[in-house]
Amino acid sequence: MHPDREQAFLQYVTSRKQRLHRVAYHLLGDRDRADDAVQHTLTVLYQRWPRMHEVGNLDGYVHTMVVRECLRDRRRWLARVHLRAAPPDVPVAAADPEIEQRMLLRAALRELPDRQRTVLVLRFLCDLPVLEVADLLGLAEGTVKAHTAKGLDALRRRLDTATTRSLA
Repeated sequence: MHPDREQAFLQYVTSRKQRLHRVAYHLLGDRDRADDAVQHTLTVLYQRWPRMHEVGNLDGYVHTMVVRECLRDRRRWLARVHLRAAPPDVPVAAADPEIEQRMLLRAALRELPDRQRTVLVLRFLCDLPVLEVADLLGLAEGTVKAHTAKGLDALRRRLDTATTRSLA
């Protein structure tokens, strides 16, 4: 690759890698698998980089690549691995209420069905409109809205239950 294009690629990746990882982590629920998904996406992006000047919305294109890689990874992983319980989150050194709330939210999010979790992450973490989520996942807009409503209801119930247990 030409040095100028390689420098542009490095700048692009440096400025967006953390956000891509955050999306992958919330979709997959595992830091290592999120690292793998982002790394695979960036490897493919590097191979395609000389043609990326033709893409109108590069961020949207790369974001779609990450989401699709996460969905592929989840299908492959679930076909091979059968776990009974979710692994614990990273332990917290001190009782920080904000960190505890994030851990409760992540745990509740992991309990949702795959489609609902994916739709909620894309809609609220990635701030994508219903139409883009529908296009990305190959669903009807009404289905995305239904998954959003059901996912939010289930998330609220789980968080209410978890909060009640932690106060007891």
